Formats: sequence, C-alpha cells, structure tokens
Amino acid sequence: MQRQSGPPRPLNRRRVLAGAVAGLVSGAAAPALGSTGRPVVVASKIDGEGALLGQMIVMSLRRLGVPVTPRLQLGPTRIVRTALAAGEIDAYPEYTGNAAFFSGTDADPVWRRAETALAAARRFDEPNGLTWLTPARANNTWQIAVSGKLARAENLRTMADFAGAVRRGLIDLCASAEFVESPAALPSFERAYDFALPRERIVMLPGGDTAVTLRAAAQGISGVNAGMVYGTDGVIAALDVVVMSDPLGAQIVYEPAPLVRTEVLARHPAMAPALDRLFSGLDLATLRRLNAQVAVDGDTPEAVARRYLGSVAP
Repeated sequence: MQRQSGPPRPLNRRRVLAGAVAGLVSGAAAPALGSTGRPVVVASKIDGEGALLGQMIVMSLRRLGVPVTPRLQLGPTRIVRTALAAGEIDAYPEYTGNAAFFSGTDADPVWRRAETALAAARRFDEPNGLTWLTPARANNTWQIAVSGKLARAENLRTMADFAGAVRRGLIDLCASAEFVESPAALPSFERAYDFALPRERIVMLPGGDTAVTLRAAAQGISGVNAGMVYGTDGVIAALDVVVMSDPLGAQIVYEPAPLVRTEVLARHPAMAPALDRLFSGLDLATLRRLNAQVAVDGDTPEAVARRYLGSVAP
C-alpha cells in the first residue's frame, strides 16, 4: 500500500519509487474534460494492492460499457492525488486514512474508527469535487505480527497482550526505521498500551518490506519473534504468524475505497452502485488472499482481478 504521510502508511510508508505523470499531463493525452465521449481515466499507485484494486475498477467499468483509459501504477500518493485534483485522472483506489494527512488533521481521533474516518474523508473532499465511494471492509494499517509459536504459548492476540509480553522481556521486533521512529507508528502503540520496547530488542531495517519483517518473525531470523506488517499483506497467510489486534485504536484506519471525481459519477450514474458492490464484498480475509496470489504465488494483478470478478456476481 502507498500512504500519504504517515503512520502507513514522510510521504509514503511503503517503498516510494519515483513517478511522473509525463504523458498523462503533457497535453497529448485524452480529449478535453468537457467531451462527453471522454474515457474515464483510472489510475492506481505503484504498489501491488493498488494495481490489483485499480484493475478491478477498470474491469468493473468496462462491464458497464463505460469507456476506460487505464493509468495503473502511475506513481506514489503525491503524484496520483495531484493528478486527480488536476482532473488529469478521474478515479483511483485510495485509503481513507490518507485523508487525515491531505486535510492536516491526523491527530484527530475520528481517523481511528472506520465509520468516522470515512465520514471525515467525505466531508473533506466534497468541496474538492471528489467523492469517496464505499470502502473495502479491510484495514491496511500498521500492525505487529508475532510468531505463531510464541503467540500460542503466551496466548497473545491483542496489542494489550503484546504489551504484557514486552514487559516480560519476551519480544524481539523486526521493523523499518520509519515504524520505530515515526510518532504515529510504534510510539503510538507504546503510548496507547503503556509499554516501552527497548531499542536494543529491535532489529531496525532501512526499508519497509514487510515480507522481510514477517519472515524474520516467523522463522526467528536474527533472533526476532515479531515484525511490523500492514493489515492486508498477502504474505500473512503464507507464514505462521498471528497479527495483534488494536482494540484501543492506536493506529489510523486505512480502508481502500474508490476516490472519484464527482462530475464523472454524474456522467456515468451506474459507476457508484457497481463500485460500491465491488468494494463492499472485499473483507480482510478476501483481500489478504488476493494479495497473496500476487505477492506469494507470483500472479499478475490483472489475472487475479479477472479471476475474482469472474467469481462474484456482476
């Protein structure tokens, strides 16, 4: 997942690759905005989940007979959001929690519950001519996973349980430098659950590849037994780890949802109900499973999206 600044997910919590809107904004692109025959330009961020959800949006609109121009994996959050605001693209999958950073209100507790986060995102972007459609019921926020062996032995299920294990000296964590140092990540967990993980018990990586941190936790690499993770990571299902729940809402909620220019929804009234149905059917288990087909099995986002859409009612 690509996040705006913050927790995730500085500009992004995932690896940020350079992106450019080049041909898209050069003026040699699509017809003028007012053209009734203009295709709907669907973009996504550069990460695998963004590409998967972007493919689903593209295919769903084509099912409706809506002309579509894909611009998938366009770039990181800043690039894609800027292109949407400029009218150079019309829709892309975004995370509700990123609106906390777009609006500069990330300290507000409304962003830590799914329902209030969605409502706040909609209030913020309505004057911008943008509409948040129904999000997937899957929170792709920062979390901590513990090795299955340790979780079963110590009955660890929640961050409160994790905090107790830290106090007993049982936890060695593998995480990115950003996760450890950002006030919105590990320090937020520490404040909410009243624990302090000694920094000598953390293996800190320069990058944020959760496939590495999860594998270290599951296999005890470098002596660790816990690792940072994003909630919908596909690698979770392939490893013996238990993701700690966050009942106190220490982290901002990041549910993926189509973010669409309102004018485009008015031109294509079938879009909103179709995409609402699509994303409302994507729960946490489903999105993890689909992400695993890309991240673990090596399928393309396009192939995974096509199979999934073929398995659900149009």
